[in-house]
Amino acid sequence: MTDKSTILIFLDDDARPVAEVQSPVNFELDTRKLVDGMHTLKIVSKDPTGKEGIRLVPFEVRNGPAIAIEGIKENAVVDGVLPLMINAYGKGDQRSFLIEGSETPQSIPAWVWILIIAFAGWAMFYLFSYISLNP
Repeated sequence: MTDKSTILIFLDDDARPVAEVQSPVNFELDTRKLVDGMHTLKIVSKDPTGKEGIRLVPFEVRNGPAIAIEGIKENAVVDGVLPLMINAYGKGDQRSFLIEGSETPQSIPAWVWILIIAFAGWAMFYLFSYISLNP
């Protein structure tokens, strides 16, 4: 039988590993026990001869309600009064989908207004051209 590599799985800066297993392994990380925000998964592999390999995997946990904000972007420079639209909604449980409050209402983008005005102008041009040709 061949010796297998040992895998140590650490979360953030913990000195104690979350798991110590033999490779290959399927591992489930339960993010519901973690606070929302940035975390780092550190995987240390030791082969039978004692050599180590390390891999860091940064990830972000967002188990809490999703928060959508319209009216300001990250790192924006602003002044005056800002009208903001804020929506927060949870995912519910994993067995049923919550339709109520799961969509964030958004204002109509400027390019849509430009298309509507351009189409209306084009339609009025042809309407007036048709009326002037047929008195």
